[in-house]
Amino acid sequence: MVGERLFASRIDGLQLKWDVMGKESSFDIVSVIDMQEVDNAINQAKKEAVNRYDLKKSSCVIDFERTANQLSLSAENDLALKSLYEILAAKLTRRGVDIKSLSLGEIQPASGGHVRREGSFVQGISKETSKEISKALKQTKLKINVQIQPDQVRVASKKKDVLQEAIGFIKSKDFGLPLQITNLR
Repeated sequence: MVGERLFASRIDGLQLKWDVMGKESSFDIVSVIDMQEVDNAINQAKKEAVNRYDLKKSSCVIDFERTANQLSLSAENDLALKSLYEILAAKLTRRGVDIKSLSLGEIQPASGGHVRREGSFVQGISKETSKEISKALKQTKLKINVQIQPDQVRVASKKKDVLQEAIGFIKSKDFGLPLQITNLR
C-alpha cells in the first residue's frame, strides 16, 4: 500500500485492531495565462492589422504594456475597432489563451476622431469568485474540503474518485474566468 500507513494496537502480544490511515489527495483551482503566448498573439494581430485590406487605410493600433498588464486598442471608427478586436480574439484563441481572461472596458472617444478600448488580462481568482466556487462545490454534497487561498482554491478529499467528480463539476460550470486544475496529488 503505497502512501498509506498501517497502525496496529498491541496489548500483551495480541493484535487488537488495524487502522488504515489514507493520505488525503487534493488539487488546486487556478486561473493563470501564459503571458508569452499573449505577447505572441498580440504581435501576430499587429502584423495582420497592418496587412489587412479593410484596415490598411485606417490607423489601427494595438498597444500592450506587459509590465503594467494594460492593453489598448484604437482605431478610426467603431467598425475598424470591432475588426481589430476580432483579429486579436482569433489570435489569442489560436495561441491557447482563453478570451475570458481579457477584460475590456467600453468604447471611448479618443483624440482626432478616433475611438479607443482599454483593458487588461485577468490572472488569479478574486475572493468573490473563490467564494462562489466554494459554495457551488459544497452544494454538490461531495465529501470534500474546500479551502480559499490567495488567487486559488484548494479542494481535498480522501478519495480520488470524489476529486474526479469535483473536477468534472468545475469544468461543467462557467464562473466567468478560465479555470485550470493543477497539483492533482
